[in-house]
Amino acid sequence: MQAEHNVSLKRFNTFGLAVSASLFVEVNNEAELLEVLVYSKRKEKLLVLGGGSNMLFTNDYDGLVIKNNLQGINAVKETDDCVFVKAGGGVTWHQLVLWSVAQNLGGIENLSLIPGSVGAAPIQNIGAYGVEIKDTFYELEAIHIASGTKRIFNLEECKFGYRNSIFKNEEKGNYIITAVTFQLKKNPAFNTSYGAIEQELKKMNVTDVTVKAISDAVISIRKSKLPDPNVLGNAGSFFKNPEISHEEFESLQKRFPTIVHYPAPGGKIKLAAGWLIEQCGWKGKRVGNTGSHKDQALVLVNYGNASGNEIYQLALDISASVKEKFDVTISPEVNIIS
Repeated sequence: MQAEHNVSLKRFNTFGLAVSASLFVEVNNEAELLEVLVYSKRKEKLLVLGGGSNMLFTNDYDGLVIKNNLQGINAVKETDDCVFVKAGGGVTWHQLVLWSVAQNLGGIENLSLIPGSVGAAPIQNIGAYGVEIKDTFYELEAIHIASGTKRIFNLEECKFGYRNSIFKNEEKGNYIITAVTFQLKKNPAFNTSYGAIEQELKKMNVTDVTVKAISDAVISIRKSKLPDPNVLGNAGSFFKNPEISHEEFESLQKRFPTIVHYPAPGGKIKLAAGWLIEQCGWKGKRVGNTGSHKDQALVLVNYGNASGNEIYQLALDISASVKEKFDVTISPEVNIIS
């Protein structure tokens, strides 16, 4: 195992941006990771890559990039109701979902086809169709970058929020997640009320709702609405859905009666960022080599030769227009790497 110099990261980021890392190494087990961390103490910057699906590079990366390839999916404990499933940080997220579906274990089927890796999922508390990581999360293992020691984080310690966790705040950049354990249900209560899942199940003529049926429905919906990163560079939803107070929402709804919204924790109201962006005229609009996707305004795309700065500027312009029209701030879900 040896670090390579000036390595292209184009195939390691789903935007397909032609950026490079001054140093790059792939690790396949914890021993290799610890060896790299000892070496990395001589470097100023360090970045851990999973699936590269939630990041936007605005420049070449002048530092060490570690590609997390830690694999493995195993049932480690079982009760009458649940199976505890541990997956390596480098496992592709959808691979874990398909594994759980094959075992008829419920809890993460609504998160089918989300790009990225298992190790990156808790950082963002990924979610879709009414389900988030925190709903099935049990614990994770992580290596402290500075000391090389391993720590186990439980649900409470991760401080999960909407597309948020301790790893995006006070522990940002301090740990590398090597494995995550989920508590999956043998007889789950299905969540089909969010989005178009029920409609899709009807379209599929499903009368007996199963883990696989929901997964298939979500896959079908996502394929119909979201571009394949292998065909058109993108990082999925670029912006988080903003949350506002009930009072702010009532004022906004008087001006925009059809505004799309959902209840959120703490008495807040979650607005559909895609709807806000679409109302500002961005859906399907192309600006140079980038633009907002024709089927989903939340998705910013690279038409082939966009730079990270072009995409970032588009994001700033979209945010500014939403702020001007609705007086609502939308923030990136994607991690901006400069």
